[in-house]
Amino acid sequence: MDELTEVRELRAEAPAPDRARLAPGRARLLDAARAGERRRVWARPRFVIIGVAAAVTAVAVTASLLVGRDEARELTTPAALTNADLKGMSAAELLERAAEVVEGQPTVPRPRARQWIYTLTTDEAAAAELDEKTLAEYGDWSAYAEDWIRFDGAEHAFQQRDPYGKPIRVHVREMQAEKGADRTPSDMYRTLSALPADGEGALRAIRKEDALTDQKGTTRAENDYIEINHLLGAEVKPPKGLAGLYRALATLPGLSVVDHLVEDASGRRLVALDTGRPSGERWLFDPVTYQVVGTQDVQDGRTTGGSTVVETAVVDKPGERG
Repeated sequence: MDELTEVRELRAEAPAPDRARLAPGRARLLDAARAGERRRVWARPRFVIIGVAAAVTAVAVTASLLVGRDEARELTTPAALTNADLKGMSAAELLERAAEVVEGQPTVPRPRARQWIYTLTTDEAAAAELDEKTLAEYGDWSAYAEDWIRFDGAEHAFQQRDPYGKPIRVHVREMQAEKGADRTPSDMYRTLSALPADGEGALRAIRKEDALTDQKGTTRAENDYIEINHLLGAEVKPPKGLAGLYRALATLPGLSVVDHLVEDASGRRLVALDTGRPSGERWLFDPVTYQVVGTQDVQDGRTTGGSTVVETAVVDKPGERG
C-alpha cells in the first residue's frame, strides 16, 4: 500500500454531506449556468480555461486537502471548540491553538504531477437562497460543485449536470497560467513545505517569494493578507507549513473570533475567524482538526458569498472521487 492510498483511506469514515438540508438559489444558479456564467469560490483568480463551453453548471474550485477527522483525533486528541470556549478568545489564541494541533497531524504526501485533486465544495450564497419549492423540484445539487484540478496545473475538470442534477459528463479543459494569477497546486505545495514554523519567519518567507503582484495603493498588511489568503486556499497543504501560515496570519491586524460556532451550507458547525474586511469575509475552521475548510461572507446577518470544502481526495483521473 502506498502513501497516497493511505491518504485516501483516511477519508473513508468522513461524514457525507447532509444533502437533505440543502436545496434552497437553485433558480438563480440555473439561470446563471444557462447564461454561461461560472461562479468563483474563495474569490481568488486562478487560470484561464481554454475553450470553456457556455452552458455548464459546475465551477472552478480551489480546495484544501483535509486530514481525516478520526485519524486526527487519534493523533492529537484535541477537545472540540464550543461556544463557551470561543467567548473572549482572541484571534492570536485561536490561530496558535490551531497551529499546534495541525503540526501533530500526519504528513500529506506530495501527489504526483499527473494526479488530480478532487473536491466537493459548497456554494454558501446559493445554499442560503434555496427554498422549499426548488428543493422539492430539483433537490439540492446546485449548492455543491464537483471539480478536479491536476496537481501540475495543466488541466481542470468539472462535473456537468442537467437541470435536475443528473450527471451528464465530466468536462476536461487545458489551463494556462494568467499573468499575476495563482500558481499551480504543485507550486503552492512547494511554498508551504518551505515555510518556517514561527509567524514572523513565515511572513518574511511569504514576502520574499512575493507570489502575487502587490496591488497599488494598498498597505503592507493588506498585501500580506492577500498572499496568506492565496496560500490558505491551496489544494494540498502540508501540516507543518499550514501551522506556519496560521502563525503568519496571526501577525496581521483586524482579525477577531466569532463568539459562537457557525453553520456552513452542508450543515457543519464550524469556528469562524472574522477578517474585518468590508466584504464580511470569515475563514472557517473545523473545531476538532483545526483545518481551514473555506470562507463565508456575511453582511447584515445574511450569507452573501464564500464556499467550503466538504470532501477532497487525491485521485488518478478526473471523474474519480477517491
